[in-house]
Amino acid sequence: MTDALTPTAGARFALTREVDAGARATYRCVIATPTSRHHYAAELVDDGGVTLTPVAGGPDQADDGEASAELLAAATMVARLLARAAPARRADGVTVWPPRVVRWRGPGRGG
Repeated sequence: MTDALTPTAGARFALTREVDAGARATYRCVIATPTSRHHYAAELVDDGGVTLTPVAGGPDQADDGEASAELLAAATMVARLLARAAPARRADGVTVWPPRVVRWRGPGRGG
């Protein structure tokens, strides 16, 4: 794995919006580490609710199965922060569910 999503240390969490249904959104979530990649469907609700479900990475994407509990907890927190921000984004008149969100966590950054 040598693409731009693969970090040299820690983990990168990429959420790409697939469905915007008003108070809910569905994102494709990729958790990338230097040695593994994990794919999830993320269901977000604007009250902060988040459900992550493992999915296959696809024919052209490596997938290493389910992430560790630590990586899954970090991905859930990234998604939860996005979901909790939805009402404020709506009130501000900006895109409620951004098309793409990428976060990195590693040494010195909560990882």
